Amino acid sequence: MPEITLASFNIHASMDGWGRSYDLLEACRSIDADVVVLQEVFAPLDGVSQAGEVAAALGYSCQELPLARSWRRTSPIWHGRGWEPRKHLPSYEKALKVGGRIARAARPEGYEEGTWGLALLSRLPVVRTEALELGRLRRDFTRRAALVVEVRPREEIAGSSFTVVATHAPHLTSGSLIQLRELRRSLPSTARPAALAGDMNLWGPPLAALLPGWRRAVKGRTWPAERPHSQTDHILVTPAVQVLESSVVRAGNSDHLPVRARLSW
Repeated sequence: MPEITLASFNIHASMDGWGRSYDLLEACRSIDADVVVLQEVFAPLDGVSQAGEVAAALGYSCQELPLARSWRRTSPIWHGRGWEPRKHLPSYEKALKVGGRIARAARPEGYEEGTWGLALLSRLPVVRTEALELGRLRRDFTRRAALVVEVRPREEIAGSSFTVVATHAPHLTSGSLIQLRELRRSLPSTARPAALAGDMNLWGPPLAALLPGWRRAVKGRTWPAERPHSQTDHILVTPAVQVLESSVVRAGNSDHLPVRARLSW
């Protein structure tokens, strides 16, 4: 039976909430998956995206889907305690700003402009790629979409292709149920071997209830990474897929922990 290792990781532009960078390349190397879905990927306007750099270094192909304008700190705000500044402080400043505008005066004082979005890295041959537009909710800061990528097993393994759907859902308070219903209508048939992976901003049981026929491949707390109490990062699979191994991985210094699963069909 063919196998695939699949992972999902919200990288927060490869920095913490203070703007302190972490080694995204080493984090992805340690995850060591055939296919890695990345959310909150930053791409500078005049350079290679973070996903593109990882792909080139680790031998992946790279499929990307920019979703919004963004601004990323080029130097830390300051080195305080915890993962990010306390939001109630008068001096609170975001290390990553997504959507909308940023004051012109702030741009030369430590921010670089670029795009924010999704990426899928694959060591397996890519057969087909499609972007599914999910629109924009009034209370959300960006449009949302899903990246559908069909991959083929390694040549020495006989078997059908496998479909990975990568996405990053908005919060419930933004009306994410509307887009999740739209996504459900566009997902591959549950008779096919397929997986849905991403930061869903939703707990596992209600997510599985919203996607009948799909089941959770990974169960474990992923957010916030320092002391996780909830699982918002998921890999769901169709009945045609068998879960051989699954885990929440300690890698990088995002506010989310990656999830990883070894699957067969």
